[in-house]
Amino acid sequence: MFPSRARSRAPFRNGRTILAVMLATFAVPCIAASHPVHGGRSAQEKSAVDEANPLVGTAPLDRQVLIGNAPPPGEPLYTGMTTPGASLPESATEAAPVNINADLGFATGVPVAYDYRRPAMVGFTGGGSTYGARGEPMVMPVVGDWTVPPDYATSYYDKATEKASPGYYAVDLATFHTRAELTATQWTSLMRFTFPESHRSNVVVNLRRGGGDVEVVGDHTLRGVATAGRRDRDADGPFFVAEFSRPFTRFGTFRAEITDKDEGLGREDVQAGRRKISGDYAGAYLTFDTRAGEQVVVRIAHGHSAEEAEQRLRAQDSDADFDRVHARARAAWAQLFDRVEVTGGTPKQRMLFYSTLYHSFASPRMIARKGEHYTDADGHDQVADYDHYGPVPFWDTGRNQIVLLMLLQSNVVKDIMRSELDRARERGYMNTSFHGDHAVFLYDGAWQRGIDFDYAGAYEYLRKNATDPKGPRGYLAEYAKQGWISDVVPDGNPSPPYAGGKAGVATTLEYAWDDHALADFARRLGKTEDAAMFERRASNYRNVFDPSVGFMRGRTADGKWISPFDPAEPYYNFMMKEASGWSTLWLVPHDVQGLIDLLGGRDAFNAKLDAFFSTPYQPKGICRDCTGVIGQYVQGNQPDQQAAYLYAWSGQPWKTQALTRRILADLYGSDATGYGYPGMDDQGSTSSWYVLSAMGFYPVDPSSPDYILGSPIFDRVRLHMGNGKVLEIDARNNSAKNIYIQSATLNGKPWTRPWFSHADIANGATLVLTMGPEPNKAWGAGPHDAPPSMTARGETHEE
Repeated sequence: MFPSRARSRAPFRNGRTILAVMLATFAVPCIAASHPVHGGRSAQEKSAVDEANPLVGTAPLDRQVLIGNAPPPGEPLYTGMTTPGASLPESATEAAPVNINADLGFATGVPVAYDYRRPAMVGFTGGGSTYGARGEPMVMPVVGDWTVPPDYATSYYDKATEKASPGYYAVDLATFHTRAELTATQWTSLMRFTFPESHRSNVVVNLRRGGGDVEVVGDHTLRGVATAGRRDRDADGPFFVAEFSRPFTRFGTFRAEITDKDEGLGREDVQAGRRKISGDYAGAYLTFDTRAGEQVVVRIAHGHSAEEAEQRLRAQDSDADFDRVHARARAAWAQLFDRVEVTGGTPKQRMLFYSTLYHSFASPRMIARKGEHYTDADGHDQVADYDHYGPVPFWDTGRNQIVLLMLLQSNVVKDIMRSELDRARERGYMNTSFHGDHAVFLYDGAWQRGIDFDYAGAYEYLRKNATDPKGPRGYLAEYAKQGWISDVVPDGNPSPPYAGGKAGVATTLEYAWDDHALADFARRLGKTEDAAMFERRASNYRNVFDPSVGFMRGRTADGKWISPFDPAEPYYNFMMKEASGWSTLWLVPHDVQGLIDLLGGRDAFNAKLDAFFSTPYQPKGICRDCTGVIGQYVQGNQPDQQAAYLYAWSGQPWKTQALTRRILADLYGSDATGYGYPGMDDQGSTSSWYVLSAMGFYPVDPSSPDYILGSPIFDRVRLHMGNGKVLEIDARNNSAKNIYIQSATLNGKPWTRPWFSHADIANGATLVLTMGPEPNKAWGAGPHDAPPSMTARGETHEE
């Protein structure tokens, strides 16, 4: 499994740093001490990178009125499920803390590694998948006795010592009187442990339950390979090499035989001095003699082969100096954050803004930079001729984050599109995720924003996804034949949530949305027949609208409406997808005017939308990630996150202005910690909603070039776009009370629309919003001011 040569690696620099100095250097001010500041930077306001706190998103909301009826008994309430670990933007790897022993189970159903509420640290990971509970190997400094996993030797830690900033994490492990610090390069994770005086300062390194092979090499190095792993999930690869900054004085290897059912979790096999081990939880312990304050640094790299892991460990930027790596990581984040300048707002708002901006770059993960080696889908070694990225989680970040990337990193978006297209050529179909087929949002949205690309090449696979029943669109034959996807009523019609269904209503709506984008794509390529076909299919959402109840409603295969039907009940896969009928009603971003017509016109639409945000959330079933509620609205999941912006089409944009301010204030950081999120972040999706909305606009349909105005929380935003131009949003008289737009100008000319298009800002623009405490109900309210929609105002359709 490993190369036969066993040679000792030269130790790398062992820098000493006094603990008190480190605490002072990396301290993050408490948000409770913040005071409002308006009208510009004052009192030496912190730089953008110093505003961000990666701990944001690791805690849940704590006001019952905001969390509905979640969680189910015996489960913790959903946090944002973000990680406070150290990484780079769109990082290939991450050094992260683990305080959830996911080897024994994860109560939320999602294998996350960290929850702010947990009081004991299990270990640290230096690579792995999107959610760190799959990351391996696990690394834990233990002074004195240690135990074989999954019975990890955990340590209590004081939250006051826990510090996180972009590219850095630190915590004092009180049980072991040891400080742990983490940082990262693009391909390596660095962990620095400051030990007390002890002859038994151990670093325990192990693979997870799936096991694998581990080998101790010389007196500085450990390497191994995990048995479990998926290339599309673990871009960094199953092989690892870990190099220590100083020789260990003693070592041994271990495993846990979990297959022996007669002895609980199984028997333990531990042997001092043994160099190789294979099996469940295969690992090694490395023992150091340390004086008080002495440090051990472990540097970890992964690969799809042992050779690739070694190459990455020796890569040009894979520095062995912890402080230098940390400084470079901070500089990388600073360069990105400085492209979004915000002035005004409160310190807490700025902290939340840059923290959510930080989490917005959680995906997609880089696979290889130009010139680097990577392993393709067939397992062959390749040299990248551009920066390769992993799959985009389209059901989540495809709704908003990809647009944020288009604004800030247009060149990165080109590489992401190229990566997805190359994967499509390897696999035969364009990547999709969860349900829906939203890759077209990325390509159509980028085309409409002027990003140069081989769109004809992409269309071949986007069209194949939408027309080949053997492709990734589930139930496509049914959808194409009858224009909607039926649902199977489960036995006894049990109380939701029901996880085993087809989500026919939601999937029909998502496919119709995709088809509208494909119609535009086809028209741009001159494929008029395709455009007409997809445009017809884009109206399929009408086929699951029941006018007798005024909601999207499931149908059985014979076309009958499913009964009983309660629009307030959350469903996971029966009719809806992780949402209720209330939430799913608004899932027609491409044709809001058509939905207005279905609901009976502007007045009826507004009344329905008002009811959506005011009807109490009191379902019988529990949707675990449906937290962050305002009425029936759920910020903690994706299906209705655009709903607050729909008043722009119905002549009441002032309601959007009030609602977005309310969501920003109440559903992010309003808990006791200041770190709380609604629901799950889903790799940057919920974070991107905050970033875009805090700046004052949102892409309701990411495949269109249009942005809907809300109410910016900052006095001024300067967005340095990827094309070198600057979008400036100047909110005059802005405050916590002055949330309503009174009037606006764009580049000095009066602006009455509650939206703008990318063409309006592509060459740089200044949008001036005059704010006030009461709504100007005339501004942006005219029918001619409404954003574009597939259905023109006044059109009628036969039911």
